[in-house]
Amino acid sequence: MEKREMKNLISGLKYSAIRIPHSAIGSRGFTLIEIIVLIVMAGILLPAIVVPFATGVKSSGKPEMVTTAMFLAHQKMEEFMKFNYGNAALNPTALTPYTNTDISNYQWQWEIVYVDNNFNTSGSDVGYKRILVRLKDPENNTYEVYSVVTNFP
Repeated sequence: MEKREMKNLISGLKYSAIRIPHSAIGSRGFTLIEIIVLIVMAGILLPAIVVPFATGVKSSGKPEMVTTAMFLAHQKMEEFMKFNYGNAALNPTALTPYTNTDISNYQWQWEIVYVDNNFNTSGSDVGYKRILVRLKDPENNTYEVYSVVTNFP
């Protein structure tokens, strides 16, 4: 081949039918394949980002439930603690069934038993009563508050 023919052949390749004149390389816009690749990558990455975020948002109410449950349990305990050791309100009682509180979906129960000086359940009165207040939140998590009342001055 002559030099001139070679030069024409090379310069003709710039505008050959093989070259895609509307590709994203060197011009504006995206090809269909590039858009499909983007959609596939987004389909893979978005769930990896959204699932932890949704889980975090869902459990964000948990601290509020814990605080409310503990507040209600301590409130019930204070009701018991205002009585003297010999008051009938502090007579030993078995674990009561769950009952609703003032705030919907929270349930509480209590138990008052005689205990010894090591806080083990005792069959007789040796001067200590243990009060247990148990509360369930709307997710059925249980919270317990204990206190001991003594008969000693």
